[in-house]
Amino acid sequence: MLRADLLRSEIATTFRRWRTLVLLAVLAGVPVLVGVAVRIQAGRHGGGGPAFLAGIAGNGLFLVFTALAVTLPVFLPMAVGVVAGDAIAGEAHTGTLRYLLVAPAGRTRLLCAKLVTVVAFCLAGTLVVALSALATGALLFPLGKVTLLSGTSISFGEGLLRALAIAGVVALSLLGVAALGLFVSTLTDSGVVAMATTVGLVLTAQILDGIPQLQAIQPYLFPHYWLSFADLLRDPVYMDGILRNLGLQALYAVVFGSAAWARFTTRDITA
Repeated sequence: MLRADLLRSEIATTFRRWRTLVLLAVLAGVPVLVGVAVRIQAGRHGGGGPAFLAGIAGNGLFLVFTALAVTLPVFLPMAVGVVAGDAIAGEAHTGTLRYLLVAPAGRTRLLCAKLVTVVAFCLAGTLVVALSALATGALLFPLGKVTLLSGTSISFGEGLLRALAIAGVVALSLLGVAALGLFVSTLTDSGVVAMATTVGLVLTAQILDGIPQLQAIQPYLFPHYWLSFADLLRDPVYMDGILRNLGLQALYAVVFGSAAWARFTTRDITA
């Protein structure tokens, strides 16, 4: 079983690093910039403009949905890629990995603790974006009933619950990146190389997902269903895309998590 003290130590160490704090600060700043930009734009055009701008200007809760849609394709996966890529390789580079393995936890438990820590960052990063967007939206725009994409209206309380559900789906959508980054991190002793490789793979997958000629392989790319969380803003909710997304993320987590375990448990630790 995963030792609680080991997990607490890994989470505390990760979230005390300046790099992690800076990443969270950047993620928190994105909704603020979007909110201020929409506020300025709405003021210039008297609340008109594109539909999504009018939606945010009419109800600050829409900033949560917009901020998650803006950060999911680039900012969130890049932040997760940095944390995941540095999880093992960073320790190897600084020479602390050998000391961690001296402890009786074992390699499998240490790897599990690293994976849980990265998943915790996925959740933390997503919640930071959502909470920052909610606070900014409440300060800059009115709050009230939410008009869904299907045209029906729900109460503000139900809108908050849907926003929480969307944040949960977005956090789970990053599991594939987390497992991929952890696997890459076991392949090198350089944290910088691991982080750059993971971020590069994320960007490459998104580029491939946008090329029409590659439609045959796109459903198997981990970013393909990322924006399916928008279906939670329909009445009734369309679950097909969401379930496909979660299933694909689980597949990536199992495949690359297993590959990371196979590599890490047989790796000769020399740094």
